[in-house]
This record gives sequence, C-alpha cells and structure tokens, in this order.
Amino acid sequence: MAKTTQLRTYTVRDGMLDEWVERWREEIVPLRLALGFTIDGAWVDRERNRFVWLISYDGPETFEERNAVYWASPRRKAMGLDPDDYLAHTDDRTVERVR
Repeated sequence: MAKTTQLRTYTVRDGMLDEWVERWREEIVPLRLALGFTIDGAWVDRERNRFVWLISYDGPETFEERNAVYWASPRRKAMGLDPDDYLAHTDDRTVERVR
C-alpha cells in the first residue's frame, strides 16, 4: 500500500489541553509507533484550544485497517482513555505532500 498521512485537528475541552497533550505524548504516541505509524509533527494552538498533528502509515495494510488494529489492541484498551472526555470536536483529513 502507498503511504497515507492524516492531518488531525482536535478542539480540546476547556482547561484540558495540557493534560491531553501529556496523555497523547506518553500513552498514544508510543503505541502508535509500536504499531508502525509515524508521527510527522504535532502543534498546539492555545488561542483556539486546538491540538493538531500529522500521523502516517506506510505498510502492508491500509491506514484504516492498521488504525482498527490500534483501537482493538489490549494496550489501547488498558489506557482507560476515552477521547470524548478530552475532545469536543475532531477533524481527520487524508492529505498528500506537495513536492
């Protein structure tokens, strides 16, 4: 399969941005990396309470198939992390690099 990259923009609930970033960095990123994803960057827009990141997958499965593996993994379930507790809105878009 070809490399797939998603631009993910999350509007984080008031007062939870720093906690979200910490949990993302300490729990989500290591598991994503272990499952073959690449994190291409992450940014915080404090003025708008937004968290923006790029995630890619370039492997034998589709992005969607590998993402399903992530969500079904025992490590993900053990996090006890419900995104709805932190995120008021999410926008995930597949993007292509301009060369």
